[in-house]
Amino acid sequence: MIIIMQVGASAAQISAVIARVKQLGFQAHLSEGEERSIIGVIGEDRKVEDPDQFTLMEGVERVMRVSHPYKLASREFHPQDTLVALNGTKVGGKQIVLIAGPCSVESRSQILEIAHAVKEAGATALRGGAFKPRTSPYSFQGLGEKGLELLAEARQQTGLPVVTEVMEPGLVPLVAKYADVLQIGARNMQNYALLHAAGASQHTVLLKRGMMSTMEELLMSAEYILSHGNNRVILCERGIRTFETYTRNTFDINAIPVLKARTHLPIIADPSHATGKWEYVHAASRAAIAAGADGLIVEVHNCPEQALSDGAQSLRPEKFAQLVQQVRRIAEAVDRTV
Repeated sequence: MIIIMQVGASAAQISAVIARVKQLGFQAHLSEGEERSIIGVIGEDRKVEDPDQFTLMEGVERVMRVSHPYKLASREFHPQDTLVALNGTKVGGKQIVLIAGPCSVESRSQILEIAHAVKEAGATALRGGAFKPRTSPYSFQGLGEKGLELLAEARQQTGLPVVTEVMEPGLVPLVAKYADVLQIGARNMQNYALLHAAGASQHTVLLKRGMMSTMEELLMSAEYILSHGNNRVILCERGIRTFETYTRNTFDINAIPVLKARTHLPIIADPSHATGKWEYVHAASRAAIAAGADGLIVEVHNCPEQALSDGAQSLRPEKFAQLVQQVRRIAEAVDRTV
């Protein structure tokens, strides 16, 4: 349920409504727009016997039931786009963000070489895995904290903020110590303990859609993070599993405009995991930006044939530089910038 305040409602009137919401045993989340404020009533709002009681309070214009099971992520609650700060830019604003780097941090020389290359090409942030969830227990699992230290060194040298995956609740404080953005991968999208921990950390979170998850399930997972008062959430469409075998996943480009219509949270695309093959990454990237994505997260490796993970879908640095130029032209066509 949301309580829409009148234009010009005073701070005292807003505070009184929030106090009443809490008195009834609910959480109150205030969203302040340019003209009016909206108060979200979080909890099982069917337990509110008489929603009209709020309309009798001074400064209240009307009360609405939120039609979606996700509340805080809904545009009904927060009509304006949320802008997530990232190293001087805003994810969700006019500028397209480009997050690039290897699937896994493999060595100091590898991550530093790639970091400098993607920075020169125009990347906004550096991605790299220190802890890697792998299908096989015998595959490379990442360098752990040593990998985080190398990512921090790369940030120090290039100025690029770091995006890296966190795999379990107990690792959130450690990863947050080194990373600017906590990535929650597709396999962990519905790891609710991890979502709670990431939300409570008040760190920026990049939440990837599960490989067999609906858009509503993605938004419900985001709701866990938002419920902790952490609105620094970026969604990521990375392809879903279908019967098709010519690509690693099926890139659900529909999800970009659909999510844009239903949530205020920014959404980026992962063409590397969506296609699984580097030769298709450029085309999928161009399509994502044309469809309204707020950015891309792309895998880049200086020697893909020797990569310890995901080499087949990784661009060489020179190919990433070409991608940046292509994306820049598409962005201009849809009145955005890179």
